[in-house]
Amino acid sequence: MTADDLIALVRTYNPKTNADMIADAFVFGADMHDGQFRHSGEPYFTHPIAVAGILAEQQMDDATLITALLHDTIEDTKASFTDVEARFSREIAELVDGVTKLTNLQLSSTETKQAENFRKLFMATSRDLRVTLVKLADRLHNMRTIKSMRPEKQAQKARETMDIYAPLAGRMGMQWMREELEDLAFRVLNPEGRNSIIRRFITLQRETGDVVEKITADMEHELDKADIAADIYGRAKKPYSIWRKMQEKQQGFSRLSDIYGFRIITQSEADCYAALGAIHQRWFAVPGRFKDYISQPKSNGYRSLHTTVSGRDGKRVEVQIRTVEMHEVAEAGVAAHWSYRDGIRTENRFAVDPARWIAQLTDRIDEDDDDNTFLDMVKLEMYQDQVFCFTPKGDVIKLPRGATPIDFAYAIHTRIGHACVGAKVDGLRVPLWTRLKNGQSVEVITAEGQTPQVTWIDMAVTGRAKTAIRRALREEDRERFIKLGRELVRVSFENIDRKPTDKALRTAGKSLGLGNVDDLLERVGAAEISSRDVVSAIYPDLVKHAGAEIEARRAVIGLSADQHHRRAQCCQPIPGERIVGITYRGQGVVVHAIDCDVLAELEDQTERWIDLHWQEGTHSASNTITLDLTITNDAGVLGRICTLIGENDANISDLQFIDRKPDYYRLLIEVDLRDVEHMHIVMTALEADSNVATIERHRDPDRAGQVQRGS
Repeated sequence: MTADDLIALVRTYNPKTNADMIADAFVFGADMHDGQFRHSGEPYFTHPIAVAGILAEQQMDDATLITALLHDTIEDTKASFTDVEARFSREIAELVDGVTKLTNLQLSSTETKQAENFRKLFMATSRDLRVTLVKLADRLHNMRTIKSMRPEKQAQKARETMDIYAPLAGRMGMQWMREELEDLAFRVLNPEGRNSIIRRFITLQRETGDVVEKITADMEHELDKADIAADIYGRAKKPYSIWRKMQEKQQGFSRLSDIYGFRIITQSEADCYAALGAIHQRWFAVPGRFKDYISQPKSNGYRSLHTTVSGRDGKRVEVQIRTVEMHEVAEAGVAAHWSYRDGIRTENRFAVDPARWIAQLTDRIDEDDDDNTFLDMVKLEMYQDQVFCFTPKGDVIKLPRGATPIDFAYAIHTRIGHACVGAKVDGLRVPLWTRLKNGQSVEVITAEGQTPQVTWIDMAVTGRAKTAIRRALREEDRERFIKLGRELVRVSFENIDRKPTDKALRTAGKSLGLGNVDDLLERVGAAEISSRDVVSAIYPDLVKHAGAEIEARRAVIGLSADQHHRRAQCCQPIPGERIVGITYRGQGVVVHAIDCDVLAELEDQTERWIDLHWQEGTHSASNTITLDLTITNDAGVLGRICTLIGENDANISDLQFIDRKPDYYRLLIEVDLRDVEHMHIVMTALEADSNVATIERHRDPDRAGQVQRGS
């Protein structure tokens, strides 16, 4: 793209653009980057040009486009802040400087120093979100051209993109960018998984034809009958979006619904609801899948009606219905605030003021929070998916998807959260870890004298709830955390044949930036610092080489010397999962996964609950879980499945056929594994096999009383 090409693109939406200044920035940037090359061998300046092109497609203002052209000059060339300010303007110099600072930040680091930098930089750049928009476009182009980087660098950038930049783009309402960033990162992090999804799509299209075109025609016909003017767009969802649904629902591709999405763009808000009625008259609406983001818009300005229907041939499809104005905000998100049309800043009544957006993002962040808590909260707040629940008085509480009654209670008031003992959802008593759904009415049950429980941290999703719980626990249960932290540290030191003397702990605390030994042990007990980090602060080389397997009898931390444990057969918890212990008279402690259904029966018996953790390190492959597989009834399939499990260092301890049909078998396979990561490796390998129709983890609440091997 030449300077003339870029200016021509800008003039399509802003005829009054300052073409001379853009051309000057083009010349200045090319001159500063002269002699520099990208990893691919191309001249370096091709990258800033591409970033500017991405932003021009979003109809951004001149200052943002010039910043894109110059965004690496202060960092990578002889140009200074003063040079940019003198040649262009103070505004552009500050924008370029902001992008430079954001580029130099190690966002994927978990070190306290980097968390502190993130806090300072986030607050500094919050004055002008255009810095973030340029950085997102910069990351998008880098991900599009990532193949020229070294493999290890590709993996690091892809993880950073998946953890930080893609959620940030989504939180800013730029869903198209979020999806592309996720898919580009997915291509690097799990190429085989992505290729598996694409292969299955190709097979599906070969079997059913162009489903999108057929369903689009059906919808156009229904809207024409209802005399509703609208444009309809359909598409298959991105591979990563489908992969994530498969992992969340633990379903195979063949059982996954709504892999196609459709958008209906109408002329008025009234037409949105009329179109919804026409769609629901023609097809069956899927219960629980309707969301009205027009009457309850998201905090980034997003407005739309969402519904899922059983379409042609029974296939589920997701339908989004919105007006042209709403669609502009849905595509551009917060960036819509700077959009131009015909040389004039667009007045879109749904576009969110960036200053108000930032205030909404940070209003729950307490300046007293430590830097790691701040970083954790900002990451949580970046995820845009929300549910809208109601108090008994009808007030609306916005929460992230996956939120629980604990989050709801703290969203009302910290005092309500602290005193929570239970909850009713739509009039029915539910466990506190229940995931809330859109439109539900939630009543929080409180009791005087109640205090937050340690297990609530695992149940809570929002940064506000987690921070309030941690703060209360630190204040009220400091001694308990110190005691637990001392035990965790003792075990970790014993693993390397050392003793946790007061002097050693003082040295570790100083290295980790903590004032005294009790502060250090408290953080360890509260799971804010791992005991392995404490040991690493003094003996990094010993920790690096400590690779002995952990015996099953020593796998769990948090038990007293006279207590023994066994794994619950109902949920079959394995290392890497959050766990809790339940005491039984004469039977020791039974270890359950925190989301085990059996725990609902013990909700009122908190005196039997024990906060447990898995020992850090490499566990032995003696933790049995059960997999539920449906495979095709062909010669050699079962043998290949067993071979795949063995090739991934797992052992089959039992196998049971539970359904036999002429064309398929359904069976339960008990597999001995090390941890959650090992489980995902095995399940992914099986899922990718073309003869595996479905695979999911099998849990059976009726087996709660049976003894589980591996303890």
